[in-house]
Amino acid sequence: MRILIWAIRAALFFVLFAFALNNQHTVVLHWFFGVSTQAPMVLVVLVTFAAGCAAGVVAMLPGWWRQHRRTRALEAAVPRTSAPQATTSGASSATRPAPLSPEPELPHPPRDGL
Repeated sequence: MRILIWAIRAALFFVLFAFALNNQHTVVLHWFFGVSTQAPMVLVVLVTFAAGCAAGVVAMLPGWWRQHRRTRALEAAVPRTSAPQATTSGASSATRPAPLSPEPELPHPPRDGL
């Protein structure tokens, strides 16, 4: 499985490298007020991609902070319980660990026609 993942990574790298080699010519960028600059096409694509990623992270931050505050408030509201105390009722409780959380038994739906 690891070989397959590395093969996919290598193929992706070679495709992007070939894209960079095929787009080495210069592009003229026209800014506002008559300002223009020249840059390689690969650099323009890379900067645009990085700017899009940064804009996505910045757009995501307020929601993440809000969720983080809610999580911390809920954690503060729930009291922490200590570890369960060992019972002295006999050897049967020492050999069998207590369940971590009790699971309620749910009624099964009736089986019709089976």
